[in-house]
Amino acid sequence: MESHTVTPSHHEVETDQPTEFEKNQKRYQDLIATFPHTTGWKANAPMIEYGGYWFIQPHLEGCLYGQEFFQARSTDILICSSPKTGTTWLKALTFAIVTRSRFEDSSNPLLKRNPHELVPYIESEFAFFPQVDVIKDKGNTLFSTHTPHELLPKSVAKSGCKMVYIWRDPKDMFISMWNFFQKQRLDYGPLTTLEESFDMFCQGVSVFGPYLDHVLGYWKAYQENPNHVLFLKYETMRADPLPYVKRLAQFMGYGFTEEEEKKGVVEKVVNMSSFETLKNLQVNRGEKIREDISRVQFSNSAYFRKGKVGDWHNYLTPEMAARIDALTHEKFKGSGLLEHDK
Repeated sequence: MESHTVTPSHHEVETDQPTEFEKNQKRYQDLIATFPHTTGWKANAPMIEYGGYWFIQPHLEGCLYGQEFFQARSTDILICSSPKTGTTWLKALTFAIVTRSRFEDSSNPLLKRNPHELVPYIESEFAFFPQVDVIKDKGNTLFSTHTPHELLPKSVAKSGCKMVYIWRDPKDMFISMWNFFQKQRLDYGPLTTLEESFDMFCQGVSVFGPYLDHVLGYWKAYQENPNHVLFLKYETMRADPLPYVKRLAQFMGYGFTEEEEKKGVVEKVVNMSSFETLKNLQVNRGEKIREDISRVQFSNSAYFRKGKVGDWHNYLTPEMAARIDALTHEKFKGSGLLEHDK
């Protein structure tokens, strides 16, 4: 089976030898220094523009490394999203679907580990932490990315691997992101006010943003190749998960059998992966952090705030909501996306 990278052997990675990313990091940093920079949501984390999208420095370094070294295989499945759109839930669902025949319900790793440990990011773990077990495991086929479709590694398109994309009402996505950044463990300085962050968001300045362009990029990819891209909406899935989980499993090549459906396996997957179940697990409570990487940006509990639809009502004025809605309709007009509810 084709490997994902040309990094040194596992033994070498675990010694003091520099990783392939570290060998190239200075080159990426020099390149990034030439890109446009602007003030970000946090005082010490400027936004950097690349390919029409905004990144913070570590994400962009990881994105450039992924473009160069990530070798997708036809058997891989990429979980794609913009931050705070249902990524953690989708990772849990896909992992539960793929591994359901390997583990008893009570021994599934989802019950002991945060979903982000089990489905690694191309622009994070793959670049910065090649020693983690899911990267080293050549049998692992689940990877995730926040990278916009236009900036994905070329190997993704060449491989014909499948992609699952999830998006969410931009109003709830914005509120979720603003609250999330308040829980950041690394000191990037104070977070701008809700109003300041909102104004930047509407101008497209947010991590991996403009958000609406991010959504539209994957929507167009789905329209061009629906056999290789599954396009999901968070609100629709939350309202009635079962049919979408069945469709997700079928798309991934792990469809549920009639016997499994009769035995309630689909319901078990949905329940095990649910926001409520995951939030209340010991591993996702309090200040617990993942222990397999050295630089942890968020505690496990930070990924489980509310998960509710419509929480934006508690934060945004009617004028702010109207501004986002107008931008959304203008951006998606004529694309067919707003009519798509499947």
